[in-house]
Amino acid sequence: MILNYITWNANPEIFSLGSLSLRWYGLLFASGFLIGLYMVRKMYQAEGAPEKWLDAAFIHIVLGAVIGARLGHVFFYDWDYYKDHLIEIPQTWHGGLASHGGAFGIFIGLWLFSRNVSKKPMVWMLDKVAVPTALAGFFIRMGNLMNSEILGKPTDVPWAFIFVREGDGLPRHPTQLYESLAYLLIFFILYFVYWKTEKRNKPGYLFGAFMMLVWGIRFVLEYFKESQGGFESALGQSLSTGQWLSIPFIMVGAYFVFRPWHKLTNA
Repeated sequence: MILNYITWNANPEIFSLGSLSLRWYGLLFASGFLIGLYMVRKMYQAEGAPEKWLDAAFIHIVLGAVIGARLGHVFFYDWDYYKDHLIEIPQTWHGGLASHGGAFGIFIGLWLFSRNVSKKPMVWMLDKVAVPTALAGFFIRMGNLMNSEILGKPTDVPWAFIFVREGDGLPRHPTQLYESLAYLLIFFILYFVYWKTEKRNKPGYLFGAFMMLVWGIRFVLEYFKESQGGFESALGQSLSTGQWLSIPFIMVGAYFVFRPWHKLTNA
C-alpha cells in the first residue's frame, strides 16, 4: 500500500529585502503577544483595573519571555556549545528559544511588575496572562512548523509530514501541529472558564489550570518528538529534557488548582 504522506516545504521567510527579511516565526510570535495584549485589556476593563498598567505589563512580559526563552535554550539544551561561544548568546536571530525558559522569564517579569507597578498579588496577573498565553503557544508552534523545526519521530501514520528542508526524507509526526492544536483547545477552555464561570474569582485557578494542561500536554507529546538534547542523558534516558522540566510546572499548577481557595486570597 502506498501512503500519501504530506510533503512539507514551507519557506520560513514571507519576503526579504536585501539583508532584511520578515519570517513567519517572527510574525506569528509578535501576533500572539499583540492579541494577548488586546485580550488582557478586555479583562482589565471587565474588572475595572487601570489600563495604564498594560504598557508596563506588556514590556515586562515580552522582555521576560524573550530573554528567558533564549537563556533557557542556552543553559537547558545547548550549554556545551555556548560555553565556548559566549558572544553568540544574544544572537536570537540565529534561532534557539526554549519555552520552559520563556515561562521562567515571564514569571520573573510579572513578579517585577506586581512588585513595582500594580502592587497587587502576583497571582492576580498570572490568572489574566494564562488565557492569552495558551493562544500565543498556538502561534509559536505554528511558527516552528513554518521553520520545519522541533521535528517528530519517524512514523508511518497517514498524516505524517516529510520535512523537505530537513533532508532525510523520512515521514515524521508533525509534533508542532499536535502541540499548536492542543494549545488552541486549551485556550478555548480557559477563555470559557474566565468569561462564563465563577472560577475567575478564585485566585490562581486559571493559572494553575494553564500550568497543568499546557505542561501536561507538553510532557505527553515529548514521546513523539526527536530528542532536542539537554541534560536528559545525565538524568537517564527514560525522560527527555522537556519532560524533566515540565514536571515542576505541572506540580505548581496542581498546587494552585487544588489548594483551598480561602488560603489564596492573600497569595
